[in-house]
Amino acid sequence: MVLTHVQSDEAAASAAVFASRYVQEPVPSYELGEKSISKDAAYQIIHDELLLDGSPRLNLASFVTTWMEPECDRLILEGMNKNYADMDEYPVTTELQNRCVNIIARLFNAPVGAGETAVGVGTVGSSEAIMLAGLAFKRRWQNRRKAEGKPYDRPNIVTGANVQVCWEKFARYFEVELKEVKLSEGCYVMDPDKAVEMVDENTICVAAILGSTLTGEFEDVKRLNDLLAAKNKRTRWDTPIHVDAASGGFIAPFLYPELEWDFRLPLVKSINVSGHKYGLVYPGVGWVIWRNKEDLPDELIFHINYLGADQPTFTLNFSKGVQECDGELHGERQDA
Repeated sequence: MVLTHVQSDEAAASAAVFASRYVQEPVPSYELGEKSISKDAAYQIIHDELLLDGSPRLNLASFVTTWMEPECDRLILEGMNKNYADMDEYPVTTELQNRCVNIIARLFNAPVGAGETAVGVGTVGSSEAIMLAGLAFKRRWQNRRKAEGKPYDRPNIVTGANVQVCWEKFARYFEVELKEVKLSEGCYVMDPDKAVEMVDENTICVAAILGSTLTGEFEDVKRLNDLLAAKNKRTRWDTPIHVDAASGGFIAPFLYPELEWDFRLPLVKSINVSGHKYGLVYPGVGWVIWRNKEDLPDELIFHINYLGADQPTFTLNFSKGVQECDGELHGERQDA
């Protein structure tokens, strides 16, 4: 049995006074205290410490939304105690996430027919989304190489040197060589011609950026698609494209609807986007959408049933609150 020293009402009141301003006893920072304190005192201590943080409303440097409507704040608070991994327990929340995946997939011109649902997951920002997309590319490449009786131990990915650090994390964590196209004076995004030159039989995909972190510039995904298609035809490879649309995914469809960068291009197999950048929601939430169900290898999908019915999932995380949009896989055909 764990014993704690519970303070009297008088002591609790004193702690509240301490938390307000008047220090009586120090509160340890890196170990549990010998005595408990009141909830009011605990709140005030943490609240006052957080005053030393910068103001989110003044933070223009980290590309995240810092304000949402009060109605959104209320919805977040109402859903915070739900463990979204339990989809049977929270089917309406699951349906709302399903709608998000399908809305975004159609916004990106995914080839989703009538009565079909898109293939995608909600993630903790674009970092997790990129990890999942990269894993899918790596596994598809490995499966193809195995089927051809060729080595499958030296995968690489081609990107521009302007990519966000999560691409370097993916390459290091999952043992994929990162081949970066160097930037040049006056050109601060990936040159598609140079990128295609770097593609070889071990390239799992070429990653294009729609909204560079350095400048916000869109890379020429259309030219990359055309050049890569020609090289695939010549070499009989099947190198695909992933579009990192973390910043530009919620801008291009509205400001540049004629720009071809998404699933209208046949080699674009997956796209990630961040809700907390220009999707107007707090961090961290993102999505990754696949062109077709065939682009996500079945062996990467886990089927769990100890929470109820069979639940397919493809995510690096499991339990978390609804406000972070835990990943659920969508791709089954809806009932007519």
